[in-house]
Amino acid sequence: MILLVDKIEKSFGARTLFSGASFQINAHERYALVGPNGAGKTTMLKIIMGIDAPDAGEVTYAKDVNVGYLEQETKLASDKPIITEVMDAAIEIRSMGERAEELQVKIAEADADDPALNAMLEEYGRVQDRFEHLGGYELESNARQILSGLGFKPDDFDKPCCEFSGGWQMRIALAKLFLRRPDLLLLDEPTNHLDLESVQWLRGFISNYEGAVLIVSHDRAFMDACVDHVAALENRRVTTYTGNYSSYLKQREDNLEQMRAKRAAQEREIAHMQVFVDKFRYKPTKAAQAQERMRRIEQIRRELVILPEGHKHVDFKFPDPPRSGDQVIALEHVSKSYEDKHVYSDIDLKLYRGDHVALVGPNGAGKSTLLKMIAGVERPSSGAIELGTNVGVAYYAQHQLEGMKESNTVLQEIDSVAPTWTVPQQRSLLGAFLFTGEDVDKRVSVLSGGERARLALAKMLVAPEALLCLDEPTNHLDIDSVDMLENALKRFPGTIVLISHDEHLVRAVANRIVDIRDGKMRVFDGDYDYYLFKREDLAARAAAEAEAREQAHTKKAASKADGGGRTLRRTHEGSVPAAEPSGKKTREQKRAEAEARTELNRRLKGTKDRLKKVDRELEQKRARYDELMELMASEELYADQEKFNEALAEYNGLKKSIPALEDEWLELSTTIEEETARGRS
Repeated sequence: MILLVDKIEKSFGARTLFSGASFQINAHERYALVGPNGAGKTTMLKIIMGIDAPDAGEVTYAKDVNVGYLEQETKLASDKPIITEVMDAAIEIRSMGERAEELQVKIAEADADDPALNAMLEEYGRVQDRFEHLGGYELESNARQILSGLGFKPDDFDKPCCEFSGGWQMRIALAKLFLRRPDLLLLDEPTNHLDLESVQWLRGFISNYEGAVLIVSHDRAFMDACVDHVAALENRRVTTYTGNYSSYLKQREDNLEQMRAKRAAQEREIAHMQVFVDKFRYKPTKAAQAQERMRRIEQIRRELVILPEGHKHVDFKFPDPPRSGDQVIALEHVSKSYEDKHVYSDIDLKLYRGDHVALVGPNGAGKSTLLKMIAGVERPSSGAIELGTNVGVAYYAQHQLEGMKESNTVLQEIDSVAPTWTVPQQRSLLGAFLFTGEDVDKRVSVLSGGERARLALAKMLVAPEALLCLDEPTNHLDIDSVDMLENALKRFPGTIVLISHDEHLVRAVANRIVDIRDGKMRVFDGDYDYYLFKREDLAARAAAEAEAREQAHTKKAASKADGGGRTLRRTHEGSVPAAEPSGKKTREQKRAEAEARTELNRRLKGTKDRLKKVDRELEQKRARYDELMELMASEELYADQEKFNEALAEYNGLKKSIPALEDEWLELSTTIEEETARGRS
């Protein structure tokens, strides 16, 4: 046992957050703490850390457990270089090293018959083992590796902490925490200020972390990859599940089905007995039986199954944007520099109506710069950017949330962009973005940064433009709100350019990927899975070509060393070259051919898997295309303008995606045929 949370109770005024909440984390377990917004996840972390006190219950740690806690927001005003700041955080490691050096001196100076010598030797062994286990000898190299994984460049390491923005300071706090290697990590939304590639690095780090971990996150793909247990805050208690987040959802639904069935049975039994009570309560011959049934009803009511609050499934059909021309934006020969820092040179990019584009790549590659140029927030240093016919642009970024009137309430801000919506409709929308109850009457001037971000996002989706530019839109949203946003973006008929660390959102929304790295831009006309496949395939091909070049170089060198010609084998009868043996293959030949086949299958596995997926998608989309063709020929659909527009948008989307999938299918099939033929030759 690393941590025991036992019967915790916590209330704020009349609102009860926890009542008898309990769970236990053991060594090496990785837990996700989940629940709807307002359930008390952050409060639970603060109670575990001792920052907040529970009204009742207790938190117990195993002996000598070292705990590390990352809050959602942090601020470092230090003038220290970040490498020094991170290394200075490893207090335990440094103290262990200092104690080991101190003991070394004492042991060297002690006499052989000193009674304290054995005790010092034993302590030195313990301290030395702990120092090595925590990576004391590799402290600086580990610090540099962690900072690199979190997106810092080597030339950032010597810059003072105070020069970095809030998001980067969160990364510094993460690095300090990871270098310490605490026995228990408590992480509150650790992915919020990371890019997609840093999230992938963090996923691997936590998956291999030796200690125990408790994470609060809205990133489902991240939790699926990292956690092996889920602690769900439901009905003011904690229910634990074994498995990742997707497994939790399935188990929860199975449990709910059982609970619903039991609750229904209890209610039927109560109703059945209540009929008897109502009929015979005042009849002397049946009064005793009626009283017994009344006691039984009260007992069942006390034991009545309490169903957990259902997940919010808010679903809006947002207004369509003004219809634009087919080409939405064109970038031609665009370059961008900041003084002596060069970002882009001579790039070209065309986006069309219906494109949902995700910008991906390592931190600092220029994703946000490209998004700002597309949105018109920044101008290129050279080249031209032209918007298509009737294209308006909406730009969302957490650091650019101007345009809201400080004296307005939240509800008034929404009313300013959706005046035709009823107040219940406006409140429902705001509820999806976590503004509930009296929150809608808050003034904009008192909103936190996260609240302003959510309000700006809500306003954008109420009255969208033909081109949406979104920079990390899921920060500060809970999972249910991310679901709502995902559904809205998937159905959006206009053009989207998106930067997000949320792999689930990118996978669900994007139909084109723009990879940005090393000052270059590459467009992948397919979804995120296609992009991952192509990157892996291109990397494998590059590695194979490098290996082939190396082998050719080795053969050439060997040939030169051998005199540049073949050595002929002579028979004992004379100088006639011996013929190569013919007939059956030798065991070595068979083994070599089997190994070659195995290697070919391994190399083609990803390609074959992708081909199967593309085949399935093509079949489904062609079938849906045929359905739409038949549907759009009916007069009933023409009579319903909204349904007709939805069908037309889906039809236009399929017209673009089916040819792209057919091209990919042909490319994959050709690759498999060519590689197989090459393997046989």
